[in-house]
Amino acid sequence: MEVIRELLDYVLDFLLSLGRTVGVWDVVDVVIIAFIIYRILSVMRRTSAGSVIKGIVLLLAVAGLAYIFDMTVLIYFLSQTLQMGIVVLIVLFQPEIRKLFEQVGSSRLNFLFRKRAKFEHVETTITSVVAACDEMAKSKAGAIIVIEREVGLNDFAVTGTKIDADISSELVQNIFYKNSPLHDGALLIRDGRLLAASCMLPLSNNVGLGRGLGMRHRAAIGISERSDALAVIISEQTGGISVAVDGMLKRHLTKETFETLLRNELSQGSGAKARKQKVKKK
Repeated sequence: MEVIRELLDYVLDFLLSLGRTVGVWDVVDVVIIAFIIYRILSVMRRTSAGSVIKGIVLLLAVAGLAYIFDMTVLIYFLSQTLQMGIVVLIVLFQPEIRKLFEQVGSSRLNFLFRKRAKFEHVETTITSVVAACDEMAKSKAGAIIVIEREVGLNDFAVTGTKIDADISSELVQNIFYKNSPLHDGALLIRDGRLLAASCMLPLSNNVGLGRGLGMRHRAAIGISERSDALAVIISEQTGGISVAVDGMLKRHLTKETFETLLRNELSQGSGAKARKQKVKKK
């Protein structure tokens, strides 16, 4: 019992001394650094960069052991290697760094510089996309639909044919009709409007993807890795509905599961709040 009391006294004295030496800005400093590290790891953990991170950690561990045991030659070799480390990291992690800055720039902290999202179009988008995909799945019409969120997709929209029309289930189905000149490529949706069709998307570089995935699925995963967009895929072979978000692919979705997923991903924040207010008015 005496040992426990002494331990508690020691912990209490340590906390009191820590409170006297650590200021508020020190805590803020640590929190900011922790947040930056967390965001970097969250962006990289689902990509091939994760393997590179493991290699870097292993290299640092070897450097630590070399320093402890005073291995002169190994220390010299590692020091020369690490001098070029920053440049090498920028080259290796260029896609991940770009995505990180895109996410920072599109965050809600940047609300002073971005236009207000048109949340009233969310319900129309969900209803039209679900109805169109349900019909196309039945007829096994291959399709890839990308719904833009915070990160702009203008770089990919210019690769296709501009449409700029109100979204509807019938129009989406006509675009992906087998003999339609616009059925190849992706359809981009922005704020409840069809932005462009037959657009080219970047393929995912994730080496862990299964060999059974076709080009549509790899392109959908690729755009979800490069942005916060939601990509919907209809398989031409099976008619299955899949969704790619944040580099992850969710396959073999039923109509109900698909609709629920869209609502969870698109009906967040002010969008959900706006719908609740609309329901109350009714």
